[in-house]
Amino acid sequence: MEICLHNATLLNGYSTMPNCGVLIKEHKIVDVFNENRFRQKQFNQNVQFIDLKGNYLAPGLIDTHIHGIGGFGTEDVNEESILKMSEILPQFGVTSFIPTLYSAPKDKLFKGMISILRAMGREKGAKILGMHLEGPFISPERLGVQTPDSISAVDIEYMREIIALGQGNIINMTVAPELKGMRELALLCIDQGIILQAGHTNATYQQMVEAMQARIMHVTHLFNAMSRMHHRDPGVVGAVFIHPELSCEIIADGFHINPDIIKFLFRCKPVDKVVLVTDSLKPTKQKAKQLFANGEEVYLDKCFVRKSDNVIAGSALTMIDGVKNMVSFGLSLEQAIQTASYNPATIMKQEHLGLIAPGYDADMIVLSKNLNVLKTIIKGNIFDKGICR
Repeated sequence: MEICLHNATLLNGYSTMPNCGVLIKEHKIVDVFNENRFRQKQFNQNVQFIDLKGNYLAPGLIDTHIHGIGGFGTEDVNEESILKMSEILPQFGVTSFIPTLYSAPKDKLFKGMISILRAMGREKGAKILGMHLEGPFISPERLGVQTPDSISAVDIEYMREIIALGQGNIINMTVAPELKGMRELALLCIDQGIILQAGHTNATYQQMVEAMQARIMHVTHLFNAMSRMHHRDPGVVGAVFIHPELSCEIIADGFHINPDIIKFLFRCKPVDKVVLVTDSLKPTKQKAKQLFANGEEVYLDKCFVRKSDNVIAGSALTMIDGVKNMVSFGLSLEQAIQTASYNPATIMKQEHLGLIAPGYDADMIVLSKNLNVLKTIIKGNIFDKGICR
């Protein structure tokens, strides 16, 4: 069946186009046109027409760093929790996601990886693109909420085991570039197509520059769990501001990063180098205010915080709330949508996602003028406020 969405204000990933329509066939976008062409166009008899009444039509949101939502999380180490995350996410505008595993002892890490592999291809909602490993090769000096017993020195044979178990489905991996042996590991990951990102790192500026030469070109949750900018050693944060080639994640909940710093970041960085993520945890959008994350009790206070020492443990953000926040911080709607769709797709090498253009997957969201999610469309399947029709 073909579906024609028309009378939409199109946010096609890089600009706004009023009075537009999109034709979907066999899970793909096959045409994009203005309303004049829509009235002149001849359609097949079986086309389903949906009048969007001037509401926004945007690319589906892609969360490349998410641990859990709605009471389900990757730490459950079972595929049913991953599939439940997939079912919940469309109501927040997410059409694709990369479930993220914290560092863990080998047995638990491998069980978590297996749970994601078993869920892939069985999704009823947002698509699972692969997995993000947030460790285990990270700095003991920048653990954040992660625990010392869960991390590892760089171990190439261990990495080969991880790669073998991942079966080509490890999309991205957070590492500390300063660790001994990291260059060899980076070269191995380049060969396997794994995108390395610097995070939970105490790297100096010089070590970060050397990491760039090993194609560590993306940075995990900028400003958080990394070496700060100093005028004598710019650190990881300074490297992001100095080098336009580096891309970075941001958590736009208004707590992880001051909103004015986010505006400053966009003055310094090309817009296509910034990726909105949630880093959300299992109880996000639940009423419960306490849980155990990585074996530690945490509470909700704008974001999740470890109860024992007030270390930030993760976010309660959703992607659509992140988009709304960025607009409220003073960024344009086009910029906010781009950071949540086109940018993650491009940086994570998902060339079929992130734009509303012919040949791309029919992954889109319909937003009201106040940016509430009205419909989520995943490979041509329509979810009304998160429920598949």
